Amino acid sequence: MSEVNNKYKVLFVCLGNICRSPAAQGIFEHIVRENGMTEKIAADSAGLYGGHAGQHPDRRMRTAALYRGYGLTHSARQVRGYDFNDFDLIVAMDDQNYEDLMHIAPSVEATHKIRRMAEYLTTHKISYIPDPYYMGVEGFGLVLDLLEEGCQNLFDSIVKAESL
Repeated sequence: MSEVNNKYKVLFVCLGNICRSPAAQGIFEHIVRENGMTEKIAADSAGLYGGHAGQHPDRRMRTAALYRGYGLTHSARQVRGYDFNDFDLIVAMDDQNYEDLMHIAPSVEATHKIRRMAEYLTTHKISYIPDPYYMGVEGFGLVLDLLEEGCQNLFDSIVKAESL
């Protein structure tokens, strides 16, 4: 668990931090709240590309998420070196994000914190969370389906592993 305020901290990462990772953050925070664990678990999101820094999530993702009851208010930011110290778990949305995180991790120990979101999928047979940016409305729905399942399983695994 993180030394800062004794919360278990999860960072969700995608390329631009405007679609997948802020949606994962919003869904995960909703699950944490619904389970009364806000004092024990925290989440944030970031992107490997810094060009969207300060922007809100993509309008299409905000709309699709709001339809399901998730308000996405995160402001995009780029992954920082100290994120590897501040977070207990760093969750990559796809293989390229995973590889990029492995390359920028400041130590071998830091690489042990990096996981793929698809590792937490049990019913969907897909090895990554696709980027819905160019996929149309259906793509945003698919990504939310995947993230809802993955975030619930991730939450359950944290609670079990950390005995929260």
